[in-house]
Amino acid sequence: MQKPDTSLQFRTAWRALGRLRLDPDNTDEVFVIIRALSGNSGERHYRKFKKTEAGQRILAEKRNLLDTLIDHDYLRSLPQESLGHQYLLFTEREKITAEGLVAASESGGRTEVGENRQRFFNRLRDCHDLQHVTTGWGRDLLGEGSVLAFSIAQKWHHGIALIVAMAFWTGGPEMRGMIRKAWRRGKQSECLEFADWEGLLPLPLAQVRQQLGLGEPPVYEPVWSLGAAASTVGQ
Repeated sequence: MQKPDTSLQFRTAWRALGRLRLDPDNTDEVFVIIRALSGNSGERHYRKFKKTEAGQRILAEKRNLLDTLIDHDYLRSLPQESLGHQYLLFTEREKITAEGLVAASESGGRTEVGENRQRFFNRLRDCHDLQHVTTGWGRDLLGEGSVLAFSIAQKWHHGIALIVAMAFWTGGPEMRGMIRKAWRRGKQSECLEFADWEGLLPLPLAQVRQQLGLGEPPVYEPVWSLGAAASTVGQ
């Protein structure tokens, strides 16, 4: 097993950040930045996870969240107001798939880190769109910036913080205001990356939000990148 590289690759991250600024919809660059500036963040987060009741249960049961999220028949069978059904509607509306996130995350290769650690790191990746649904922020520029700010309020990560900083300084007053609110919301909520998502999927979305301490979803006008806006023409 290859030992994980915990060095911070600032030059790689900075170049990827420049490309991301030119094309905010390029998810591949997000993962390049995250890998380049991960350091020991993932290991620290994993150690906290495996001490939680949910974490111990998930690892003992060798769960794979992706298997559940790609089972559309199961998600569709859940009550319409459930998190699982609403997640499915979200992916269909946005024309995205859980497998697409996997492809983007592995575009730069992967390092073997052991079964349990990999299981946890995969969950971090796979639960991203579940966080969109539960928090109520969309996949537009304001929504993505808010989800990332929420995330680093719960778990510090140099790479994600760099992306949020770029959004904060280049996104205008509305973006800055939403990032501030997202940070505060993240501090007040349960850690979503430690959540027992499989157990939450059948529950009403409103109940899930209450259980995780998220409160009511935000009301805002989405702001899309030029590329994303152009892709919707004619639909």
